[in-house]
Amino acid sequence: MVWGVLIAACLGLGINLYRLQIVDGAKLTKKARNQQMFSMRPFVPRRQIVDRNNRVLAIDLPVYTLYVHPEMFGKKKSKLEIARELGTILNQDPKELEAKFEKQKTGIFISSKLAEEIADQIAGLKQNGIDLTKKFSRYYPYQDLVSDVVGYVNSDRRGKAGIEYSQEKFLERSMKTVRLSKDGNGALMPDRAPNGFLNFDKLQMQLTIDIRLQRSAKAALKQQIEKYKAKRGAVIVMDSWDGSILALTSQPSYNPNDKFTQDDISLFKNWAVADLYEPGSTFKPLNVAIALETSSIQPGDVFRDTGSINVADRVIKNAEKNANGSITVAQILQTSSNIGMVKIIQRMQPSIYYGWLERIGLGQKSDTDLPSETSSRLKPQEEFTNSPIEPATAAFGQGFSLTALQLVQMHGALANGGKLVTPHVVKGLVDDKGQIHEQKNLPAPRQIFSPQITKTVLEMMESVVEKGSGTAAQIPGYRIAGKTGTAEKAGATGGYISGSKITSFVSILPVESPRYVVLTLVDEPKGENTYGSTVAAPIAKEVMESLISIDKIPPTGSR
Repeated sequence: MVWGVLIAACLGLGINLYRLQIVDGAKLTKKARNQQMFSMRPFVPRRQIVDRNNRVLAIDLPVYTLYVHPEMFGKKKSKLEIARELGTILNQDPKELEAKFEKQKTGIFISSKLAEEIADQIAGLKQNGIDLTKKFSRYYPYQDLVSDVVGYVNSDRRGKAGIEYSQEKFLERSMKTVRLSKDGNGALMPDRAPNGFLNFDKLQMQLTIDIRLQRSAKAALKQQIEKYKAKRGAVIVMDSWDGSILALTSQPSYNPNDKFTQDDISLFKNWAVADLYEPGSTFKPLNVAIALETSSIQPGDVFRDTGSINVADRVIKNAEKNANGSITVAQILQTSSNIGMVKIIQRMQPSIYYGWLERIGLGQKSDTDLPSETSSRLKPQEEFTNSPIEPATAAFGQGFSLTALQLVQMHGALANGGKLVTPHVVKGLVDDKGQIHEQKNLPAPRQIFSPQITKTVLEMMESVVEKGSGTAAQIPGYRIAGKTGTAEKAGATGGYISGSKITSFVSILPVESPRYVVLTLVDEPKGENTYGSTVAAPIAKEVMESLISIDKIPPTGSR
């Protein structure tokens, strides 16, 4: 009987062993692994964003959320004493804190986004029942100064505007999920962790923006907007040699450190990149360059400006409703003569003119790395070439629309010898020594004008600043080319809005070695004497003075 029991027991153990090892082996092994190990994707900070001089524009900082659990306070201190200690550190009313402690026993939320130094003071109390939870929060040291470019991230740490949105994949460090071992009590076993699983690169995203120039541009723009009670404004500074944007600011703006509501969404869209407008007279130098390239005119040609001209069934007049008499091409730009520009464009075949407008980029995007860019608009070729009024109005910058950034790109071709470059704000991912590790491949510059033609047009634009409508932008010792613009605003359903206009000024400096393009825009200024020459040109002068100081541009004759 004993042997029979032993044999039966051994047989039962053998069967059970077979079931555990063979039949259910894979399932039990998986269950054991799940109990002994867990998957974790280590959190790593988002990459910093810095300006061209490595000044930090966006950074992840540790912040803390404070919860209290009154039932764990103990008897050494009363709730009021603890409330007083916390109130002193948090600058909160101790009585209000005590009232919160009385409402529930545990899990009371007190504050979030506490700085590390505040959290250290709270931890220094060594009080039971105080719970500090650490996480990272995106911080923008310059607040609204560069938010038009940098953008912001939401509570889920996803970019929602600016570079934070368009360059998300480069700002987020990629970390693989790792499997870690736990002991019998569930604690992590660090000696069994994969080697280097918490290591990450220290690359940061460097922009072409110069925060010093950005600050100057924003201050000058804000001053004029307040002075003329304008709706909005923008300033763009571009290096025409490579398309680097040194400053891009618009008003109104926002502080990316604040919390936002749905009502704030319009602020996140950089209107200098996303909104279309008719450029008006600031487009005239480009039309002169087109006419010179097609040999439709010569620099010394003279035109008769009678103050008005009939085109089909329309009458076109100068903005000042004046007649300038016999004027040269340079004087057409100096006086911003609409009649002179119409007569220049009438020397070209409409189909040839239309082809040139497409060639310089109308109807396309500038392909910038900023988000939400809108394509410029040009009427269909058949409509444009079959209607005499279309080329006539395009002659002085009406009948088509583009973004402020694209106008800067086009004027960049006048500054750099005729090449259309891609405006951009991202330099690349750099290490702490400034070496670039990853950089976006920009389209190759496209030659659209000949260097001699651009030199001729720049000299004509220089005369606008010397003795034309752009004298407010003069800087002693420096040769500056420029063009004012006071454009009517097109209505949503056609026609133009009475009394509504955009004032602007575009400048290029220095003329003898042209490199920088500065565009200033002020939308719907109020009051008398509101023109590009009075509203926008003074902004450009302040920005150029800062640019000269920052980039150490020597005066004419000292090179």
